Amino acid sequence: MLKKPFITKEKAEEIIRVIPTPFHIYDEKGIRENARRLKEAFAWNKGFKEYFAVKATPTPAILKILREEGCGTDCSSYAELLMSQKCGFKNPEIMFSSNDTPEEEFRFANEIGAIINLDDITHIDMLQKVCGIPETICCRYNPGGTFSVSTDIMDNPGDAKYGMTRSQIREAFLRLKELGAKNFGIHSFLASNTVSNEYYPKLARILFRLAKELKEETGVNITFINLSGGIGIPYTPDKEPNDIMVIGQGVKKAFEEILVPAGMGDVSIFTELGRFMLAPYGHLVTRAIHEKHIHKEYIGVDACAANLMRPAMYGAYHHITVLGKENAPCDHVYDVTGSLCENNDKFAIDRSLPEIDMGDILVIHDTGAHGFAMGYNYNGRLRSAEILLREDGSFTEIRRAETVDDYFATLEGFWDII
Repeated sequence: MLKKPFITKEKAEEIIRVIPTPFHIYDEKGIRENARRLKEAFAWNKGFKEYFAVKATPTPAILKILREEGCGTDCSSYAELLMSQKCGFKNPEIMFSSNDTPEEEFRFANEIGAIINLDDITHIDMLQKVCGIPETICCRYNPGGTFSVSTDIMDNPGDAKYGMTRSQIREAFLRLKELGAKNFGIHSFLASNTVSNEYYPKLARILFRLAKELKEETGVNITFINLSGGIGIPYTPDKEPNDIMVIGQGVKKAFEEILVPAGMGDVSIFTELGRFMLAPYGHLVTRAIHEKHIHKEYIGVDACAANLMRPAMYGAYHHITVLGKENAPCDHVYDVTGSLCENNDKFAIDRSLPEIDMGDILVIHDTGAHGFAMGYNYNGRLRSAEILLREDGSFTEIRRAETVDDYFATLEGFWDII
């Protein structure tokens, strides 16, 4: 499978005349079409709703697009809750899935009517203390052990800090019911970035069986099951993407086999996708500004790990296209690097690419989720602008680049004590 950028060299040059590189750019058309595919895949469930993981792309213009497409938001902090509220999301359109949560965040989530998803049984006492137990509540489940699809181990929930054990979630439901909760949800996240149509249906079967058992054991009214995230994307060009229609039908089959016979056919299915919703529809656009010929061949670009952390942090692969040279032979091997004083500040290592000339525009693919969001200011590097490529081909700056004044803003009033 060939990864093709959603902008041309001509469009990139048009944008760069107004907004210099580096910048993140998002494809509105792709985002909307993908949100509609997801909705269609789960249309069989009357209460279905996608709660977009704000942490993946905390950008108001993107959240507003998703709200227009019927999505809610999943938040993990006060700032994300506030951003969702400011973007027009209301009451049950916001899910609050946090961990190690400060009291004030529980209080604010309750004030705006967000659905609170408790990560631990001990959080019940804190929630009761700071704001009381709401009528609708959710608990996060961790089955422990490893999680496998077919013969492949996908992840290791037993090492994850999130969620409650089987006995704890049962006790939590009983206590919450006693404290006044009337509507219950179950949430679980067992694997990250799975490129497999089998993951969601298998997770669904685990949670559907758990819901059936908990209803029998506790008598609570389970109204929704949140399958959370985990549906991934193929970062490398040799993999086929997930088929969301196949995934939706797999979950439907599990629903009809487990929940419907148990009299739970009215349970709503929620998802909490970030990477699947946004990653393919974002690029980091950067220019080649240096070349270095020592023990290896290096191309230095004007972006760095402060703009895209994943390759430095995880060794993650992100495909690179040299605009205008899409059909040129990839007969040069480069490390593509940024300017941080860290040797892991590399977007690619030993990557076969076309010959790169100074000034060439490089597109780094699949940065629409966990790209800009993970930015930071190490070495005094500043966060880049974000741009939205509109469906009509026009573009809008949806977040300006940081300035040095922004960098120093939190030091205002402290210069005189230095």
